[in-house]
Amino acid sequence: MLSKLEKKQLLIYVIVAYGVTFLLGLVMWYGFASGEDVSVFPNAQMLYPAAGVMLAYLITKKGDGGIPKRFYLSYLIITLLMVLCAVVSVFAGDMQWNLCSQFILIAGSIVCGILMLTEKKEKRAAVGLRWKKGKSSVLCILLFVGLYLLRTAISYGLSGQLWVMGEIAKNPTTWILLFTILINFFFVFIAFFGEEYGWRYFLQPLLQRRFGKRAGVILLGVVWGLWHMPVNFFYYTPDNGFYGMVGQQITCITLGIFFAYAYMKTQNIWVPVILHFLNNNLVPIVTGTFSAEVIHNQSVEWAALIPALIVNGVIFGGFILAKVFRKEDGQGEKQEKISVEM
Repeated sequence: MLSKLEKKQLLIYVIVAYGVTFLLGLVMWYGFASGEDVSVFPNAQMLYPAAGVMLAYLITKKGDGGIPKRFYLSYLIITLLMVLCAVVSVFAGDMQWNLCSQFILIAGSIVCGILMLTEKKEKRAAVGLRWKKGKSSVLCILLFVGLYLLRTAISYGLSGQLWVMGEIAKNPTTWILLFTILINFFFVFIAFFGEEYGWRYFLQPLLQRRFGKRAGVILLGVVWGLWHMPVNFFYYTPDNGFYGMVGQQITCITLGIFFAYAYMKTQNIWVPVILHFLNNNLVPIVTGTFSAEVIHNQSVEWAALIPALIVNGVIFGGFILAKVFRKEDGQGEKQEKISVEM
């Protein structure tokens, strides 16, 4: 069972991560219905889970010298700026608000990164911000890339277009973008940290302690998928939002299992952060579109959902059988407070 303190922290987290998401979802719906550009909202939404964790800690741990307040406060300011940018983009759509939000994310990543790295090592360790288990972490990242490419090859193979992967590999733009992606991570990392610090670092251990290691992670995948509802209906798949939500559940549950596996294996939150970044940013490359717009206005059909369930279920969901999930003691994975040198 959760302690009184944990219940209070969880309540604050839910209010921010879900309350702000669906409140802004109403604004997003209004902008979408009015024909306004709502592309700022998805990036802003990614910041809310971590903001919920930080507010929960700042409120419930007043006077705790182990909280990296400079980093937390800078992150919360960036989140607020992104919220304001999203809201204003609906009511003053004559400006390039999406470009403005990108500058906020870039500046925010630089400032937050510097402030985080200049916090004391003990503070970073106390709230799960230290890089640790270097070899295992790198292996988990490489394993994900391999599985991601395998899934891509199977998808192309099922459609009889496996040759497309060869064409993409021969295109110089592919390798230029891959190099660019490696650099871009450091300029946009707070968006992906925003989700993973909330889902994997904070919520996963709580759900696993309450429901068990396997059931807790599956439940996390469900609530993570439902959290995407506003962006699914008004950005990713606006023409068939219900199908998009089913696809989102498949993705969040199966990928969530692998992300959970990687986090439990390494206790390094930066591993799922990097995996999430790669999962999103490799899409323009493996699809051959070379444009981030590929995730906007997607078309989803029932016929595509069944193969997606099978392929993702086997490749990523199969890790639910991994050793780290086997011991169902109801206690889940404890968040380690000690880490190796960064």
